[in-house]
Amino acid sequence: MAYWSYILTAVGVFGLFLAGRKSRWGWAVGIGAQSLWIAYALATEQYGFLISAGAYGWVYTKNFLAWRKEARRVAP
Repeated sequence: MAYWSYILTAVGVFGLFLAGRKSRWGWAVGIGAQSLWIAYALATEQYGFLISAGAYGWVYTKNFLAWRKEARRVAP
């Protein structure tokens, strides 16, 4: 299970990369990664990750909604 954290980190960084390129998939990947972190936290009994997954999920969702609102306002 030690490799999980590396894979999950790579998924999260990839989501940030996509979000930085203004791709809506970045937000989706980031939000989806949080469900994987929740599974990791439960499987490894490292419950602190539940708090971070919740916080990151909230930030990803909040930023996605703000980004979408901005994209709609700019669109013709």
